Amino acid sequence: MQIKKETEVAGGGVPTAVQLEAINAQAKGKLTAEQVYVFSLRLCDDQVDRDGERFDTAALPGLAKLFIGKTGIVDHRWSSDSQVARIFAAEVVQENGVSYIKAWAYIRRGGTADEVIADIEAGIKKEVSVGCAMGRSVCSICGSEYGTCGHQKGESYDGAVCCAILKEPMDAYEFSFVAVPAQREAGVLKALGSRRCLKELAEEFGTQAEYRALVQDAELGRQYQKLLCDEVVRLCLALSLGVEEPVLRSMMGKASAQELMQMKSALEGRMAEMYPVKCQLSGAVKGDVVESGFLI
Repeated sequence: MQIKKETEVAGGGVPTAVQLEAINAQAKGKLTAEQVYVFSLRLCDDQVDRDGERFDTAALPGLAKLFIGKTGIVDHRWSSDSQVARIFAAEVVQENGVSYIKAWAYIRRGGTADEVIADIEAGIKKEVSVGCAMGRSVCSICGSEYGTCGHQKGESYDGAVCCAILKEPMDAYEFSFVAVPAQREAGVLKALGSRRCLKELAEEFGTQAEYRALVQDAELGRQYQKLLCDEVVRLCLALSLGVEEPVLRSMMGKASAQELMQMKSALEGRMAEMYPVKCQLSGAVKGDVVESGFLI
C-alpha cells in the first residue's frame, strides 16, 4: 500500500556539529558546514486527514527510521535530475496530544540548489508530500481490514466516525516539493498493490449490486450481534454476577456472534433454574367441586 501525505518545511540554516556528522554518514565525501544547508520538516502524524485516514501512533517510530537516508525530490518525479535534498535524521515528537515525525534534511549549496534554498527561505517551497508503503489499512470501527467490513470513511457509527488506520510501515520512498498541495488530490497518491478491496473489485468487474447486497447483509449481522451483546449483558445483570455493566460490555464487545449465542443460551438456562416460571392461578383440584356461593 503506497501512501503519500502532505507535510511542511520548517526552519533551516547552517548545520550543527552533530548534524554535520549525521550528514556525512549519508555522503560519500566529507562535507563542511559551509557546503550544506539544513532544514526540518514535519512529516506524517497520527491525526485523521482529509481522506479519512490516519497513521497508527505505534507505527510512527518505525516509519521515522525508514525515512532516514531518503531523498527529497520535486513533484514526485523519480529521477536523479529531480533530487534536491536528503533526510539525515528523524524522530517522533509529541505536542498537544499529537504525535508526528519530525525530520531534518540537507541540500548541497551551489548551482541550482541555491535557488531551492532561496525558495525555502522565502516561504515559497514550504509544502511537501511524503511517499511511503504501509502493510495494512484497518477500520477504526471494527478493526477489520478496511474495505472488507462495509464501514465507510467519514460515516458515523454509534457516534464514532469511521477512518482507516495505516499500520505496519514497510518502506519510505521520498519527500517531494509540490506545487499545489492545497488541492485534495495533490500529494496524496495511494495504491493497494496486490491487496484489492471488495469495493474496488466490484467497480472493476461491474458487480456493484452484489457488493451493495453484501454490505447490507453485513450491516444486518452487526445489528444482530449488537442485540445479542445487549441481551447477554441484561442476563448477566439479572443474575447478579457481581460484574459492572461497563466491564460486561467491554467483554462482550470482544466476543464473536457464535460465542454470544452460546453465552445467551447458558444464561437463559441458569435464569430458568433460579427463577422458574409459575402460573399465577393454582392448578385445578381433582374431583368435582361446587362453589356454594353460586347455588340458588
